[in-house]
Amino acid sequence: MTERSPAVLVLEDGTVFHGKAIGKKGRTTGELAFNTGMTGYQEVFTDPSYLEQMLIMTTAHIGNYGTNKNEVESDRMQCSGVIIKKFSEVFSRISADMSLEDFMLRDEKVGIADVDTRALVRHVRSKGAMNAIISSEDQQDIEQLKNDVKEVPSMEGLELSSRVSTKEAYISASTTGKSDYKVALLDLGVKTNIVRCLNERDCEVKVFPMNSTLDEMLAYQPDGFMLSNGPGDPAAMKETHKLVDEIINTDIPVFGICMGHQVIALSQGLKTEKMHHGHRGLNHPVKNLLTGKGEITSQNHGFVVSTESVKSNDNIELTHTHLNDNTVAGIRLKNKNVFSVQYHPESSAGPHDSRYLFDEFVANMKNHKK
Repeated sequence: MTERSPAVLVLEDGTVFHGKAIGKKGRTTGELAFNTGMTGYQEVFTDPSYLEQMLIMTTAHIGNYGTNKNEVESDRMQCSGVIIKKFSEVFSRISADMSLEDFMLRDEKVGIADVDTRALVRHVRSKGAMNAIISSEDQQDIEQLKNDVKEVPSMEGLELSSRVSTKEAYISASTTGKSDYKVALLDLGVKTNIVRCLNERDCEVKVFPMNSTLDEMLAYQPDGFMLSNGPGDPAAMKETHKLVDEIINTDIPVFGICMGHQVIALSQGLKTEKMHHGHRGLNHPVKNLLTGKGEITSQNHGFVVSTESVKSNDNIELTHTHLNDNTVAGIRLKNKNVFSVQYHPESSAGPHDSRYLFDEFVANMKNHKK
């Protein structure tokens, strides 16, 4: 076993945790977020929605099954750092390509292990999401780190999607060999599996940069629009709100996921709010108010659409609620062919309870083409 260097985690409120360095030696900052998934650490680390966040993994052992090049949601680790209880240097899965240590070193990510993550998560649940700093540099000046972490920008008001959105449009063809539908996807930080789920349903997908114009997207002659997930504060994306309102007014079917859901709401005059500590994990219960059925969902968000603003807008119907705290989990526009959810129906890794939403989107496109 490798003899690891000391590392320290300093929270914005002055709380300090000591541990051992993993990945690249150095320093990193970001907002603390904890994920409750028992599996899928590689998918989580590569999810663009985690940009500028430091991930606390609540599962005790991380790294024990290594990493695989096919189990990614983007081309690199997106979170700013990782916080782990027990870090596994060796992996036992025959299909793994490399260890998690090598994966972190490849993407130059800083992390800390041997931390009491149970105590840390309880602290975040009590005090709320806050910024933090991990340092594994040779000299650890705790008082200086306490001052430095106060300079880290707040996630509230931070626009981050432009850092992860594709710079050039590209097409992902249907995996079935048929392309019955063409979907224009606005990339706000898209997870790869959203595109896969559409490809599996006879859809060709063209992924567009977030600064695209409506005319550029309409030139593709899409049968539907997909608005993806992404990082940061959705309220800070004023130009995207305008574009999404234009998209909605084409009357072409629209489906929004997570950030896409939030910008749909904001484009229609609703409001979003910063959550106390967010929803992140693979086991969040949601109720579909249209069918009365429950589903277990994968979630990853630190902002949420205001319940009061939904109730005060006559053109918005609440379709899904989170059963733990009754927050808004899904809406649809009464006068348009538009619906969205706060959670991740593509759920990689995670439950497949919500995949029916892609089928509903395809059905909307089919009906629109008639």
